[in-house]
Amino acid sequence: MRPLGVLGNVNVDLILGPTAPWPQPGTEVMVAHDDLRVGGAAGNTALAWQALGVPFAIFASVGSDMFGRWLAEAFGERATGWPAAGSATTVSVGITHPGGERTFFTSRGHLPLFGWADLQPMLEQSALSGGILLVCGSFLMDGLAADYPALFDWADANDVEIALDTGWPVEGWTEPVRARTMEWLPRCRYLLLNEIETTKLAGAPDVTDAAQGLLPRLHPDGVVVTKLGPRGAAAHGAGGTIERARAPKVDVIDTIGAGDVFNAGFLMNIAAGRALAQALAAGTQLASLAVSTSPRRYVLEDPT
Repeated sequence: MRPLGVLGNVNVDLILGPTAPWPQPGTEVMVAHDDLRVGGAAGNTALAWQALGVPFAIFASVGSDMFGRWLAEAFGERATGWPAAGSATTVSVGITHPGGERTFFTSRGHLPLFGWADLQPMLEQSALSGGILLVCGSFLMDGLAADYPALFDWADANDVEIALDTGWPVEGWTEPVRARTMEWLPRCRYLLLNEIETTKLAGAPDVTDAAQGLLPRLHPDGVVVTKLGPRGAAAHGAGGTIERARAPKVDVIDTIGAGDVFNAGFLMNIAAGRALAQALAAGTQLASLAVSTSPRRYVLEDPT
């Protein structure tokens, strides 16, 4: 298997719910479920790989508090060398609603303070040459996103393919945000977005048209993967290839981080040399299992 790595946001997730409708100010609401756990896009992907016994590296930072120490402990030796920013750890509170919708409140915390000067020594000591690096949480990590050109240059020099999952921009998909994201795409082999992110970035209302419009902006051998929730996923590759995977019907418990778990299943199969259709099916299968189990289970059967 080719080396795998993930770079991005690791933070604390506090999940509460469900509640509906949104409560009035000054009131108190009791909920049936609470979960304090390691979160963030990079954290969720790494937890799936860790549970599956997949070799990987994770590049992240933490805050200078008890939550920062707790996050690092979750990844053991893999967190060796993570810098502790001079701030509190980023905390995200997710309020779930009936039907699978959710609302997040996220503190700035340590994430925007992580930059290329922190990352470069970790990359230089890694063994990612010839592998795949998932870059995620772009819009929560201002310092690092500003240094993406240096990261992409390092990846090119070390024969590392970039898989990009930007997440949702805090200010929405404004024209400046779209323009900045478009500048990143030519340096990326894989673009992994959900349906709404795909259409907003491309400026096209139809998800298929949006994915096809983004494909020429990627690396010449690029692949646009669209995560479609209960409808599965689709992948648009070079030469007009389109692969689709259906999601099994499951009783959904918690969809938070589903796209990150999909990324884990998809990329580990790409790294293992599986075909695009097989990787797409594996990612869909893994995400479906994760959202329908509590505590979460990660069991990846042979997608063939």
